[in-house]
Amino acid sequence: MRVGVLTGGGDCPGLNAVIRAVTKSLINHGQCEVLGIADGFEGLMLDPPGVKPLGWDEVSGILHVGGTILGTSTSNSANPLRDAATLEHVGRNVRALGLDVVVAIGGDGTMSLAHGLAEQVGLTCVGVPKTIDNDIANCERSFGFDTAVATATEALRRIESTANSHHRVMIVETMGRHAGWLALEAGIAGAADVILLPEIDYDLQAIVDFCRGREQRQRYTIICIGEGAKESGASLTVRERIEQSPDPVRLGGVGHVLRERLQPHLRSEVRTTVLGHVQRGGDPTPFDRVLATQYGHHAAQLVLSGRFGRMVTLQGGEIGSVEISRVANTQRTVPLDHGLLTMARDIGICLGEPGKQDARPAAAGSH
Repeated sequence: MRVGVLTGGGDCPGLNAVIRAVTKSLINHGQCEVLGIADGFEGLMLDPPGVKPLGWDEVSGILHVGGTILGTSTSNSANPLRDAATLEHVGRNVRALGLDVVVAIGGDGTMSLAHGLAEQVGLTCVGVPKTIDNDIANCERSFGFDTAVATATEALRRIESTANSHHRVMIVETMGRHAGWLALEAGIAGAADVILLPEIDYDLQAIVDFCRGREQRQRYTIICIGEGAKESGASLTVRERIEQSPDPVRLGGVGHVLRERLQPHLRSEVRTTVLGHVQRGGDPTPFDRVLATQYGHHAAQLVLSGRFGRMVTLQGGEIGSVEISRVANTQRTVPLDHGLLTMARDIGICLGEPGKQDARPAAAGSH
């Protein structure tokens, strides 16, 4: 069997761990030939196609390394479904390479492309969920998320020392366009006082009142905000638009918008830090190394058993799989009744909801 492996979408800690586990499992148990496809689906769009053999030695020593040895591209820059000519070319490359199946490692965009190629050119795929946003449907936890949470948490803790020293309101903007998992978990772990998510439109007055209350006591406030959060009645904060892209809207800068809205109402100076791509980089945490290895191994098992058209998943604490069609073009957001939200409210974290003030007495300690 000849198996292609590609990594699509944004880079993410743990990609190399998946590549390693898939390749070694297929070679060791299936006597398969494994080809690495360069730069996501773009490698199948090139003439000649961008591929290289992946053997045991090629994937050794990469478990702990961030990024991806194969390179990656997003659906914005490399969309094999963009027109009939590209689709036909991809189909010819797949046949010329003799690929029996492609292991596609990526997020919802990559899964959508894999599903589309299966329908349009008959490309059989096995998916592996990757995203620091943790927003892939039918999957409790994607690899890369734990590392991103750790990175954002460390940033919040570092920001707090400056906020405390200068008595400032410090806003930290995380990634998370439509799902607030990263802001929520990092905010809780980083002891943020205010956590603002895409799922809950925030009330500016509620945040103003909360910060004013802290000005009388701790004299500083830490706000963690996901890039897809917005004020009630307002629109998403769009950094730029790329009209010829299948995903034309680029979010970013909501932290600066919130700073401008808050500053006139507070005595404290308000500052914003946008974490940006630092959340994607670096070596994966031990948790992500183990999870990515498990996912890669299970993907190989799906290949060897001929269970194509499925994505590896984690549900109920158990690793299994679901049909890629159930993942394509969908997202997993934070449910409004999620236990972490209830817990956050109970321990005094402001979620930007109207009428919910900081209930701690004046003598209460910080954080």
